[in-house]
Amino acid sequence: MITAASNTGLQQTTSYKVVLPFYIYAAISFVIACILLLLNTRAIHLHYFHPQTLAITHIMALGWGTMIILGASHQLLPALIDGKLSSDLLAYLSFAFAAVGIPLLVTGFYLFQTGWLLQTGAIFVNAAVIFYLVNVVCSIYESRKCGVQAVFVATATLWLFATVLFGLLLVVNFTRAWLPENSVEYLSVHAHMGIDGWFLLLVLGVASRLIPMFLISKYNNPKKLWWIYTLVNLALCVFILLKIYATPGPAYFLPAILIGTALVIFADYCRRAYRSRLRKQVDGQMKLSLLSVAFLLLPVLCLFAVIAFMSRNQESGTVLLYGYCIFFGWVTAIILAMTFKTLPFIVWNKVYHDKAAKGKTPAPKELFSEKLFKVMRIFYLSGFGLFILGIIFLNNILLTAGAAALLLAALSYAGNVARIILHKPKSL
Repeated sequence: MITAASNTGLQQTTSYKVVLPFYIYAAISFVIACILLLLNTRAIHLHYFHPQTLAITHIMALGWGTMIILGASHQLLPALIDGKLSSDLLAYLSFAFAAVGIPLLVTGFYLFQTGWLLQTGAIFVNAAVIFYLVNVVCSIYESRKCGVQAVFVATATLWLFATVLFGLLLVVNFTRAWLPENSVEYLSVHAHMGIDGWFLLLVLGVASRLIPMFLISKYNNPKKLWWIYTLVNLALCVFILLKIYATPGPAYFLPAILIGTALVIFADYCRRAYRSRLRKQVDGQMKLSLLSVAFLLLPVLCLFAVIAFMSRNQESGTVLLYGYCIFFGWVTAIILAMTFKTLPFIVWNKVYHDKAAKGKTPAPKELFSEKLFKVMRIFYLSGFGLFILGIIFLNNILLTAGAAALLLAALSYAGNVARIILHKPKSL
């Protein structure tokens, strides 16, 4: 029997021992983030630079989004470069330093202890990213095959390093004022290096491979992908230059337009992949993945609103909505979907790789509960929508209901992840 993993291109070239800890850590972080959101809905009424808001943002960005992306990319990078991961040891070190650094950083923000606690967490996170960066660069160099998706991953990793390094400098600036302005003035640069340079660039690059793969579509257009790559990087560079040299004004619409154009091209890429698919029936995971592409429209609209309000110093509420739509919307939606497309194959290979030739084995999709996935999706979509309404109308009932639904979605997700990871081989 040919392995199900090989049929999708997710060959087991990286040990599951490297990958699974990241998934487990991310699932726990998502639950904790939703608990903090439920306990601190009052922070929505305050300025976005608030200790509880910063803590929730960083556990979503690092503990949830970044950790699961690091885990998945250790598995997917070999498929993108037709090679092997350079070092399992570097992957273990990356996990260990991030696993220790993220709680220190989040706790430091939550309690707003800007001294050793926050700084130690930031240093550990930087070390984790350096180990990951070296692993990515060495893996690509050793394979000597670098397609457009691999360039996306490598460049996104460089932006991640720039993000965490600049974040460390901002943390140090709390206690040793070495920058011309206070840390709040540089927050948008730090945030957009992470949002656009790390999350957006990496997700677009990897999704451009995974979405056609799981739809069983042969559609591929490297020219479009290079346009997307150029537009996202250009937009981020223009934004940084504007923050350094320009005052708030219409010029800030330029990077937003460049990002919007890149997303329109990517949406068209996904549409063409969908139309040329061989698998006519699309499962729930792929529907949620495609919906996450549509979710990108929300933060773009918020971004235009933030720019419009910049000169009047009225953007705080819109910034909160912008960040929420990114981390609890687009990032979370794509992770919720792709977890149950990638993780079952990883565990299937762990359990059944040596047994596939001896008899019939369960399909990877049988390793998780489809019913629990549907329940998770309902809680997630309803919670996401309710919380958005709560932010817009500053309504505590809507905020609490939305946060509670998101917590139920997180618990459903974690339960399904545990079901996959704890799967025991069935008799053949």
